[in-house]
Amino acid sequence: MSDIRTGEAPDVASPVAPIRLSRQVIRFAAVGALSTVLHLGLFAGLEQAGLGSQLANGVALVIATIFNTALNRAWTFGVAGRERVVSHHGQALVIFAITYAATTLALAVLGRVAPEAGTVVETAVVAVANVLSTAVRFLAMKRWIFRTPA
Repeated sequence: MSDIRTGEAPDVASPVAPIRLSRQVIRFAAVGALSTVLHLGLFAGLEQAGLGSQLANGVALVIATIFNTALNRAWTFGVAGRERVVSHHGQALVIFAITYAATTLALAVLGRVAPEAGTVVETAVVAVANVLSTAVRFLAMKRWIFRTPA
């Protein structure tokens, strides 16, 4: 099916319909909340299972990032179809690196300041670092990963 105005086939990886910024922010926040619950739940469970805080954080964050990217792609930014899905997830790995660096650094600082901190405190520190990286993640998704072609 072609675009009536241009006669060209629509890009199936572009937004189906423009989503207003306010709606994007609300949806991004909801996806973020779900992703954070997933990340922190996995982190706490893996850390309690003896994986160690750094490895538990890495594994939990990778899983939460895949979930977050897929849901934001479809629901927050309205991108449909399979085109560019691998590229989108690859770009999200760059954002993952920023979040991972922030949470890893926060855990390292906590380990120096309070080496006997338990899982609850470690989980809270990871949550704070995650929240601080959220604005960067939204801007990167909106302006880089899922930007609307000009």
